[in-house]
Amino acid sequence: MPPFDIPGMLRRIRRLADLSQRELAQVCGLSQSAVAQAESGRRDLAVGALCAAAETAGLTLVLLDPHGEVVQGMASDSVRDLSGRRFPAHLDTRRSDDGQWLHEPRRDRPETAFTVSRDREARDARRHAAGTPQDHHPFVPGDSPAERAAARRRDAARARADELQRRFLAGELRHLEDSFTCTCPPACDELDEGNGPPVHAEECLCRCDVG
Repeated sequence: MPPFDIPGMLRRIRRLADLSQRELAQVCGLSQSAVAQAESGRRDLAVGALCAAAETAGLTLVLLDPHGEVVQGMASDSVRDLSGRRFPAHLDTRRSDDGQWLHEPRRDRPETAFTVSRDREARDARRHAAGTPQDHHPFVPGDSPAERAAARRRDAARARADELQRRFLAGELRHLEDSFTCTCPPACDELDEGNGPPVHAEECLCRCDVG
């Protein structure tokens, strides 16, 4: 792509808007000499001033990709860190409980729902395989590690019940009655993430083995 021609663009704006240098300067909050120097190529112009100048002619500044398509800015409603700051734009966000071996929770502060990985080699490999994500993850109320863990436990309990029913109907559990009810205490749910064999608390008497 050719370099952005500030002098030519300013002159085009003034022609379309029918404004003198002095009139355009007043609209953009600049001095007449600043506009004149920008038109002659002796100085740059702040992006905000250039946007204001374009608006006087009914124009809008945009970014274009190599194919001439308009590139939108990153979403403003994406997830943030515990201090309310945006994550670095060049890094990819991921859920903190997704691949926990990459994230060590801090015990002196609340657990963050999202984090980033700074491993460039791994990031490049993911992007080569799946492309670069358009934005960071969007902010979704209630999308916390604790709530996601609770959802996994519910899904695991439902899957265990379905598997128990299937095994009973298939005659695999000959001594099981229809009225069987899992009596695992809540502590089992807290330990069992539902991504492996059933996990039971020490005080659990049920010890159901349907995973």
